[in-house]
Amino acid sequence: MSGVPPAVQRTVRDLVDVSPVLVELGRRFADAGFQAHLVGGSVRDALLAAGSGDPAPAAGDLDVTTDARPEQVLALLRGWAGSTWNQGIAFGTVGVEIRGTRVEITTFRADRYDRESRNPEVAWGTSLVDDLARRDFTVNAMAVSLGPDRTVTDPFGGLGDLLARRLRTPGAATDSFADDPLRMLRAVRFVAQLGLTPADEVVAALTAMSGELARITPERVQAELSKTLLQDAPRQALELFVSTGLADVVLPELPALRMEIDEHHQHKDVYSHSLTVLDQAIALEEADPDAPSPDLVLRLAALLHDIGKPATRRHEPRGRVSFHHHEVVGAKLVRKRLTALRYPKDVVEAVARLTFLHLRFHGYGRGEWTDSAVRRYVTDAGDLLPRLHKLVRSDCTTRNRRRAAALSATYDSLEQRIAELSRAEDLARIRPDLDGNAIMEILGIGPGREVGEAWRFLKDLRLERGPLDPDEAEAQLRAWWAARS
Repeated sequence: MSGVPPAVQRTVRDLVDVSPVLVELGRRFADAGFQAHLVGGSVRDALLAAGSGDPAPAAGDLDVTTDARPEQVLALLRGWAGSTWNQGIAFGTVGVEIRGTRVEITTFRADRYDRESRNPEVAWGTSLVDDLARRDFTVNAMAVSLGPDRTVTDPFGGLGDLLARRLRTPGAATDSFADDPLRMLRAVRFVAQLGLTPADEVVAALTAMSGELARITPERVQAELSKTLLQDAPRQALELFVSTGLADVVLPELPALRMEIDEHHQHKDVYSHSLTVLDQAIALEEADPDAPSPDLVLRLAALLHDIGKPATRRHEPRGRVSFHHHEVVGAKLVRKRLTALRYPKDVVEAVARLTFLHLRFHGYGRGEWTDSAVRRYVTDAGDLLPRLHKLVRSDCTTRNRRRAAALSATYDSLEQRIAELSRAEDLARIRPDLDGNAIMEILGIGPGREVGEAWRFLKDLRLERGPLDPDEAEAQLRAWWAARS
């Protein structure tokens, strides 16, 4: 620990002592003749906070490594732990909950990886250093002993890398990524999550080995991509994601935007525009105390709202470029890509609908929309309306301050009209003025397709004209039925 700032030294030694569970766990293992060391993100994050002078982060789940075998770990925990779970025991991991604290305890490993399937050939190890050498990055390859001496083990310079905000692997980056290609996406995430800069060797390996991501299941890829998007500032990480070719494997629609010139010539390309829209959407999301944050649906929509442009690009007279109906094509591409990445259906549909609707506002002009058009805008957005507001506002990335101010004022006026109509009508729950039972009674028909058609007619009428009294609604329904017959 020589040369390490005193504040960092105190953090390392205090890290264990702040958790009575860890103190007692360390004592139990030491009394039985076993080693136990705290490893992983809790060590890394505490050291990162100490090195930057920030408050220590709240402790989450804790990871411990030990030379005790799984059956010995279970014996040491028996009668003390509130509960244990053994789903990972084949890989040497025993989960435990003690007085509300969750700990995963893993036996030292000395695995070799099958580089076709990415599955490790599980082998127990006897050395802490060998176990740490298996970790993905040096900043995750540090350990603090739970024994009374609280020894810090940092064989690969993780603390120095952490203080220098540098991302390296314990061994050769190519070997690390060949063992587990998902580590390449973790590298991208750590750029956003920890503010680390990948070493040149890491960038070179990411670029050379990006195709290896095809070996990873879509579910795991999606989880890492989502974690990156949910960080406070994911732009730099996404730029690494694209520049190394990883996005070509995972999300090819994103790098495809680099060649598409924005029709207003306000940006280098649509790719840069999309990253700026994401930045602005995050800022609006974080400024809204009533909105969920971080908001995966909004962030996916901001990043992907223009992915229909490459397929719809047309060269127009006077050197202009158009992307007519790119929102329609984009919604289909969003649905296809997010489904392939195994996103939940509600997320897929929400992002696709926001993509489809993101251009609708531009027909508003200077407020020429009728009340009917405003009602349809609200109804089509449904519960996505707050997100649609943020997406549309974020989509304005012009450098022309006057134009930006005009667009903002115009959208202000639309939101004001929505608020005024909402006070007069319940726009969030627009329904026909007659329900299905009334329709059947008036028309003298039973349940069936005609009831649904009549319901949709009355809903369209409600959107067009606003609320009708029952007599007027009945008269309109009878006229529609007579004309239909």
